[in-house]
Amino acid sequence: MLRQGKSASGLRLTIYKQRHLLYMLAPAFLLTLLFCYSPLLGWYIAFSDYRVGDSIFAGRFTGFAQFQKLFAESKDILYLVRNTLIMNLGTIVINLPFAGILAILFKELPWKRGAKIVQSVSFFPYFISWVITYSLLLSLFSVNSGAINMFLIRIGAIKRGINLLGSPAYSWGMMIALDAWKYTGYNCVIFLSTLSGIPLEQYEASELDGANRFQKVLYITVPYLLPTLCVLLIMNSGWVLSSNLEQYFIFTNSTNWETMEVLDMYIYKFGLKMLKFPYATAVGIVKSIISLLMICAVNATVKKLNDTSIF
Repeated sequence: MLRQGKSASGLRLTIYKQRHLLYMLAPAFLLTLLFCYSPLLGWYIAFSDYRVGDSIFAGRFTGFAQFQKLFAESKDILYLVRNTLIMNLGTIVINLPFAGILAILFKELPWKRGAKIVQSVSFFPYFISWVITYSLLLSLFSVNSGAINMFLIRIGAIKRGINLLGSPAYSWGMMIALDAWKYTGYNCVIFLSTLSGIPLEQYEASELDGANRFQKVLYITVPYLLPTLCVLLIMNSGWVLSSNLEQYFIFTNSTNWETMEVLDMYIYKFGLKMLKFPYATAVGIVKSIISLLMICAVNATVKKLNDTSIF
């Protein structure tokens, strides 16, 4: 009992000493609570017979009927999970290592002004909207009028234009490549900020020991990048089942939907287009729970292998 009293007194003392920091944190905490956690009350829709226009809690309680419909009756879940995992995992596997390699190349490039120019060019796609990106691809790869398709036909490389935006065969590769093009520069900046914190004394000491440039990268630069890579891997693992709705809404059409439809598009279709809010909410709940479990599992695995974690 005495120990509990001392613990409570110590906690109050700590809160009092750090009260100014807590005051600064309060607006962010309230905004997070308001916009991220209070909407979770809407999950009740998945367990009720909700009707559009009624109160969230006005519907008749139906239990796990929507979840049973998803797992026992729906035949869509397998191809949805397949499409989502292939494209999102492919993005992580390609994007993060490539961003790390690009950051190392920028650091090792002797012409620093040129490195900054290339870095700015690689970061620029992050600010381009998906609407403009689709317009660029359409102007380049339209079957009948795309600039690249017309060029390849004229030189005799192909007889008919490549249907990049409509063929299911190109969907996965196209989306992975577009994500790499758009986000590699952004992740590269994060890696570069890590590289800027490496003490120069380590490189100087390695030169005295006779290390060449490749050995300095391998034994000094790469170990410093690994913790950042692990943190980015953990954070991205929580988004493996989540996709950019704007991106897939624009690139999905009637000819490639079978390989392009992901869980977020499925939720959008049943929720906002078909107005089946209970079923769409149930799918969203399952996706959120699996994502939470996945980030916990990846965090525990990385912590065990590399002693790096976010919690």
